[in-house]
Parts: sequence; structure tokens; C-alpha cells
Amino acid sequence: MKFKFKKIIVQLVRQHNSPHEIALGAGIGAFICVLPLYGLHTVLVIIAAILVRPANKIAIFLGTNLSLPPTIPFITWAAYEIGRFIFGETLPPLSWEFFKQLTFKQATKLYGPLFLGSLVLGLISAIVVYLLTFLAVRAFKNRKHASGNNHQEI
Repeated sequence: MKFKFKKIIVQLVRQHNSPHEIALGAGIGAFICVLPLYGLHTVLVIIAAILVRPANKIAIFLGTNLSLPPTIPFITWAAYEIGRFIFGETLPPLSWEFFKQLTFKQATKLYGPLFLGSLVLGLISAIVVYLLTFLAVRAFKNRKHASGNNHQEI
């Protein structure tokens, strides 16, 4: 699995996309993965791929993979806490004790701060992923270009 993922990343970087196009796709994917629209991430990836033409389509999909089962609780907690902060902390903090007594009606009240917080967290994630991806792709392409010139001179 690790080898296949690495191979996909290398193929993505070797495409004739600019570092900006690849980073834009990864950033959009990172934004989508944070949204609490569970079950709709693939639909959102398709919509983003159609609407944001310069973005690399594979990078959008790969960016959404930051939201995996081990990371979902942390993403959800961080998004909720950001939303709770924006709402003025009048909402209860998440804890095991809170979840033990959680009713459906209470859960519906949590979605507003969760969604608002996920928009903020998604924007932050998108910017960080964009910058890291841009720098990594640019360095990879520069290294590839420099090594390609060395081989031609020999």
C-alpha cells in the first residue's frame, strides 16, 4: 500500500502541472476533508474538479485523504472547539461524560459550531497544505530539472 501511494505521488509530480496547480488541488482536498459533510466528500471532489479547472484533479482527491478514521476524531474535536470559541463558548466542551448523556436533540445543536469551526479549520488546513505541497513539488521539480541538465552535459 505504501509503495502504491508513493508511486501515485511521484506520477502526480511528474505530470506537466505547475507546482501551483498541484498545490491548489491538494489545498482544495484538505479543505473538503475537514467539512462535516460525511458521505459527500467524493461528490464535493467531483464538483471542485469541475469548477476549479487549474487545480490538479488527482491532488484534490489525495488532499481529502487527510481525513482518515484515525484523524477524524481529532479533526471533529478541533473544528467543534473552534466553532465553540466563535460562538462564545456558551456550548459545552466535548468530553466522554458529555457523550454518555448526549441526546439526538443535543447532537443537532452541536452541528452549527462544528460546521462553522470546520470552515475555519478547513481554510487553515488548505493554506498549510497548499504551502507545504507547493514547496515540496517545486523542490522536487527543481531537483529533477537540475539532475536532468547534469545528465545532458555529460
